[in-house]
This record gives sequence, C-alpha cells and structure tokens, in this order.
Amino acid sequence: MEFGLMIKDIRQQCYLSQQAFADEIGVSFTTVNRWEKSKALPNYQTMKRLVEYCKRCNVKCDELENCWKEAKE
Repeated sequence: MEFGLMIKDIRQQCYLSQQAFADEIGVSFTTVNRWEKSKALPNYQTMKRLVEYCKRCNVKCDELENCWKEAKE
C-alpha cells in the first residue's frame, strides 16, 4: 500500500481529523496533509512516534512498522 494511503487509513481508523491526528503525533496539520498526498515522508523520529501511536490505539500498522524498520537499517 502507498505510504500516503497507509497514513490516511490509520488516521481514519482512529476517527481523527488531520488536525487531531497531527496533534497526537506532534506535527502540523500541513505535515499530515503532505503525507497523505504522498508529497512528504516522516523522518525517523516521527515514524517511531507513528508506530507507537498505532500500538497505543490498537490500530494494525504492520506495513508502517516495516517501513520504519527498513528506515532504521
């Protein structure tokens, strides 16, 4: 799945607006919007926060976690 669609899917599973999701992750609304449009990618630290947020919310994010692990290596 394309990264932007993954982020949007995770956000929607949490029933959050882009602004609320951005607040939870600690980024701006514009950042989330750019991710969802596949115009930008999160850095390593932000990717880690995304994976941790998914785990806290019990949202399945295997593909996202795989992307994060690949970025670590």
